[in-house]
Parts: sequence; structure tokens; C-alpha cells
Amino acid sequence: MNKSDIADVLNEIATLLEIKGENPFKIRAYQNGARKLETLEEDLGQLVSEGKLKEVAGFGDALVQKITELHETGKLEFFEKLKASVEPGLVSMLEIPGLGAKKIKAMHKELGVDSIDALKAACERGDVAGLKGFGKKTEEKILLGIENRAAYGKRHLWWDAYEVAKPILAGLQALPQVVSASHAGSLRRKRETVGDLDFIVGSDDPKPIMDWFVAQEGVKEVTAQGETKSSVRFESGLQADLRVVPPGQFTFAQHHFTGSKDHNVSMRQRALARGLSLSEWGLKPVDDEDFSNSKVASNEEELFALLDLEYIPPELREGAGELEAAEKRKMPNLLEESSIRGVFHNHTTASDGRCSLEEMTEAAQSKGWEYWGTADHSKASFQANGLDDERVLRQIEAIEALNASKQFSTYVFAGVECDILGDGALDLEESTLMQLDYVVASVHISMTQTEDEMTKRLIRAIEHPATTMLGHLTGRILLRREGYKVDVSKIVDAAIANDVIIEINANPRRLDMDWRFWRRAAEKGLLTSINPDAHRAEHFDFVSAGVNTARKGWLGEVNVFNTGSLEEIRKAFAKKRTGLKRLQG
Repeated sequence: MNKSDIADVLNEIATLLEIKGENPFKIRAYQNGARKLETLEEDLGQLVSEGKLKEVAGFGDALVQKITELHETGKLEFFEKLKASVEPGLVSMLEIPGLGAKKIKAMHKELGVDSIDALKAACERGDVAGLKGFGKKTEEKILLGIENRAAYGKRHLWWDAYEVAKPILAGLQALPQVVSASHAGSLRRKRETVGDLDFIVGSDDPKPIMDWFVAQEGVKEVTAQGETKSSVRFESGLQADLRVVPPGQFTFAQHHFTGSKDHNVSMRQRALARGLSLSEWGLKPVDDEDFSNSKVASNEEELFALLDLEYIPPELREGAGELEAAEKRKMPNLLEESSIRGVFHNHTTASDGRCSLEEMTEAAQSKGWEYWGTADHSKASFQANGLDDERVLRQIEAIEALNASKQFSTYVFAGVECDILGDGALDLEESTLMQLDYVVASVHISMTQTEDEMTKRLIRAIEHPATTMLGHLTGRILLRREGYKVDVSKIVDAAIANDVIIEINANPRRLDMDWRFWRRAAEKGLLTSINPDAHRAEHFDFVSAGVNTARKGWLGEVNVFNTGSLEEIRKAFAKKRTGLKRLQG
């Protein structure tokens, strides 16, 4: 365990002791120990191995023993026994915003409340309002907290969280007291889902900033308001935290709170190897007691340079070899959204889309794209009004007529999203598939197959000579449905061997194939196409979420098929179709 994890355990011990009504001095010792540990400048591992932890002011024998045990084993017998001694229902009540250990202890003692359900019932009867130090307003806040607890515990799609974050960041940047402002955390790293929002501001005048932040439109609850840190919640349950630091500390705080934890640990270790201590407050010599000799970094590029590293974009700060690449000056030239020249895998009113062929083409043209392609469902997706062979052929004719009319400057490719049937066969006749520019093969049925069955099924579909792209590899729906089991490595190898593209499905609920697989897949030679899976014109905007996934997967323009020009795409599709015709003989 690192010091942050251990500090969390010490704080939880203090909370549990408070619920049990233990000695306040004992409780405070654990709280103080946690704070001391979080701000410890020395290397914890070194202090433990050299037996010098007891020399740190504020660490008594009991704390030294527990910190050492946690650091060396990741477990603490005392903590496990303490948790077991407290009724689980009391601990779960801590999840209700604004409800601390003291109030929980009082309600348990006076009313026998031992669970959230019991607490709700007590509030509804008016029993809680009658307790000394509570009152009607406290009772109402507890009921509201119980009501919102489920929403508050949820993660949120990056796409949704970013829509909330954009106006907040713009508002902060517009305040006259703000020198610098940035979002941070998993939102800035562009993870597919976000727990909460983090904002960092550099300013010497934090009060007006805090006042603005807690009074924003849409704030449902102010959960904390202090001099330099405040927290609010919105109707969706999304929490936003704001920290204001002196302008000189902004870069270090921005980096620290962007994370990830693994990235920060690696950065701190690198600093220590150079005799430096890196934290949210700055970068200074290890043996300095204050920051009088700290290094200056006006931006993150300068911060990384202080540690002899190439700049690491936030998307890559996941503790996955980015420091090693930055040290060797081998950071990738990441994809930019402006490099996307068109998109495939899109639906029209021919299946389950909400816009016509012409409306989608007009929207693609307004984006400045050179091309876009249809991919309406095939007949097995009957619930989506999937197309049979005859309807596919009619759609091809309609697309050819539209292109010939020169009504739009954007060219339309004719494709289909063809269902992969349970045995791996494709859902349409080969003679029909031959006449399309491309085929996106996807699974929509029989998703409960074993990993071996699903892997063989997908490989059979990939090996079909008409297959151009594999759609949404695992079929996952973020925050709603896990993907089906499949051997990703075998699928990647099969796709490369058969000159098949695996899409990044840019729908914010999918983002599939996952970014964690892409670096290795691209190194092997796999191409992707960033496809919005658009069902209406505005869904073309999803491309930006797909670009996020590509960037997190270390992908550049060279790895992405739809950065090609119209002529390059035409030639690639023609080459695939020529190979198909040759095979058919």
C-alpha cells in the first residue's frame, strides 16, 4: 500500500471508532496520523525498511506498527476486526451526504437506528427531528440524502460529465480573480466514465471564486464550502470539487489532481531518484523543510522537463509505460479530431435511424467531411427494421443516384451493418455484399456464448471475404451491460491476417474496442476506423469521444483508416472488392 491508501485506512479507523464511541483522543490520533502521512515528504518505503518511521513527529508506537503492517502486507488485522465489530448498516449510513459518525452514533443510541431503511422510517415518523441537536431541517436533509444516495454513487459517461464541465470551466476562466483554471481527474484524462468533476484554479483571491462556484445554476446541494476547497452536487448526482491554489502552485496541483494515482507514484519516484520531492505544492529538494528552493514550472511541459521527460498528454497518464516512452523521447504523435475526413457505420431511416439519407449527407457536409457511409442494419435485426437483400440493393441505387446528382460535395459510400449470426455466418447473400462498398460485421444476438464459442464465431465472420470492418467488438454498453467474453488477442490477429479493420465505436455508451487494447494492437499493425454509430445527424458529434479512445490507446493518424482522403478510401475499398471477386473466381 502507498501512503495515500494507508491514510484512507487510518481515516476510516477514526470514523469507525467514533461510531463506537471511543476515546476522542484516540480518534484524533488516527486523524492526525492520516494527515501527517498524506503530507509526508520522505519516502515511506525507505522509512519503514530503515526502521525510522517512529522518528517522524506525531507517530506513536501504535501508529508505526499499523502503518508498517499496511505498507508491507496491504492488510491490517486490527482494521478487519474493527470493521467486523461495527454493524454494516451503520457504516453504510456514512454514504449519505452530510451524515457523519457523531450523528449516526446518536441516532443508533437514542432510536436504535441500525440501517438506512430504519433511518428513513425514523425520519418519516419525525423521530429524528426530536433528537437533541437535530431538528426538522436536519431530518429533511437526511431524507434528501437517502433519496439521492443511489444517484450520488453512480459513475457517469465522460460525454455527459464533459457537458456539465464545459460551462463550469468557461465560467471560472472568465472570473477576474482567476489567473489559471483547468479541469482535472479522470475527465481530463478522458476515461470512458467519470466519478466526479475536479477543477483547479490558480488565484490569490479565492473567496469570490468560491462564492461563484457554489451559486452556479443547476447546483442542487452544496456539500462543502471552505476558503480554498468547495464541493457541489448537480441534479444528476454528479459532484464537482473546486480547489484554489496560489498561482505559483497551479501547474503542480493541476498535474497532481489530474492523476492517475499510478502515474503520480511513478513521477514521485522519478523525482526522488533525483533528490527531489514532487507533490501538489511543488517540486523541491528532498532535504528542504519548506518550498523556498522549489522549482518553477509555468506549465506542465516545463514540469515534465524538470524531470528530463518529454511532455506526456493527460490521456496517457495511466501508469502504462508513459514515463519510459517520455524518457526516450518516443511519445506518440496522437490523433487530432481535425484529421478525421469522414465516417462509416451510420444509420438512416431505412432501418432504425431518425434522419434520411439526404439529411445525414447534409450534416456530414456541414462537418466539412469528404465522405460518409451508411451502415443500416441487416434483416436479422428485425427489431431495428433491418434490411433484407432486396432493400439493400435499392438503397445502393438511391446512394448512387444521390452521388450522381452532385447535390452535395460530400461523397456517400454504400455499406451495411451485417449481423453476425450465431455460427459466425453473415446475414446477407454474398452476391449482395459484393455490391456494397464496405461491410461492418457486428454481433447483436446470441451474446451468452462462451468465450471460445464467441471467439470462433467472430473469427469466422472476419474471415468472410466481404467483411471490411468489425463493429463494436465486445457489445458492451457502458454502465449498463458488460461485454460478452471474447479473446481479444486472437480477434486482433485474425483481423490483421484478413485485412479487416476493427472500429472504435464512438457512441459514448460503447467506446468499443476498449482503449486498453489498442496500443498493442496498433503495434501489431491493426487499423481502426472511428465510427459514430450515428442514428441521427447530431450523433456525428460522437466522433470526438472516439478520438478520445484512440488517443488513450496511443493511436496517431497513421493508425486510423478514416484519416485517409476520399481517393485513398475508394482505392482501399476497391482493392478489398477486387480480392473478393478474385476469390469467387
